Amino acid sequence: MINRKNLWIYIASMLMVLVCGRPVQISYAKDDKRTDSLQLVIDSVLTIFKNDQPLLTYHFNTVYPPKDQDSSYQRSGFIHPVYTLKGQQLTRIQPKDHYHHYGIWNPWTQTIFEGDTVDFWNLYKKEGTVRFVRLLDNKVSAHDAEYTALHDHVVFKENGSEEVALHEWQTVKVHLPERQSDYYWIDITIKMRCATSSPLRLLTYRYGGLGWRAVASWGRDNSNVLTSEGKTRDDTDGSRARWCMVQGKLSQNEYGGMAILSHPTNFNHPEPLRIWDANANGGKGNVFLNFSPTKDRDWLLEPGQTYTLNYRLVVFDGKQNAALIDNSWQDFAEEKK
Repeated sequence: MINRKNLWIYIASMLMVLVCGRPVQISYAKDDKRTDSLQLVIDSVLTIFKNDQPLLTYHFNTVYPPKDQDSSYQRSGFIHPVYTLKGQQLTRIQPKDHYHHYGIWNPWTQTIFEGDTVDFWNLYKKEGTVRFVRLLDNKVSAHDAEYTALHDHVVFKENGSEEVALHEWQTVKVHLPERQSDYYWIDITIKMRCATSSPLRLLTYRYGGLGWRAVASWGRDNSNVLTSEGKTRDDTDGSRARWCMVQGKLSQNEYGGMAILSHPTNFNHPEPLRIWDANANGGKGNVFLNFSPTKDRDWLLEPGQTYTLNYRLVVFDGKQNAALIDNSWQDFAEEKK
């Protein structure tokens, strides 16, 4: 019997060859028996599958905003969508209230570079952006699939020229724990180095760094927030935490969510959080979560140094409790980074 996804991949590969001369690249474990294993497929995007179910998609091509919006909202180098193992989507991009929100993404907001203030987050300001440069590596085994991408943090100069202020190497690894059918995790390792002989100062600001814009259907009445310190939606913003979990009702009467874990070696750990409260977006209470290490202090990135941030995203179906996420954080914290 023909596997439908494999047939689709074959057809897509032939179309890619005809259109642009590049076939679809498929990576899978050498011992893969096509049962309960991961695959990594690269065509116009990079997607990691568990069997026929996509888990995450990474966009290396530029994604443009709707035609009636400013083209400065274009962006590459982000993750969307993220799915649970049952296929429930947890992210969104380009919502009308914030066209610059892109699923899972990592820009800095208020920065100083060569005497100029640069905002890489709020794209409409046209001060800077983050761009995909190239894929550096990818590998797959039965329970692990990962890739590394190079991103450049680009400054838009007043004279119309551009300059790269920061190189970012982002490694994303999907792991399927053995004997578990309701959750998996995504490890994100971010390494940063100044691109020139000039430092980049990340200024104190209320948001910036790794962000998650959650699925559109979540609001104040069907989702909830919990942190490692016992904080909930309305008292989380500005607090510090080792982890933060959001879960709620999803389509087809399903339930699920995701917890983001911060590694203890991260700058300013336990990290401050930026969380929208129940009154966000005119009382809709939509979900936006951001571990913001520069929320209460500057961070000077100096030339010749490498700066690393590590996060684990625990993606789950059903309802999860604090004990499971706390145990996951303990395991994560003990791993050498």
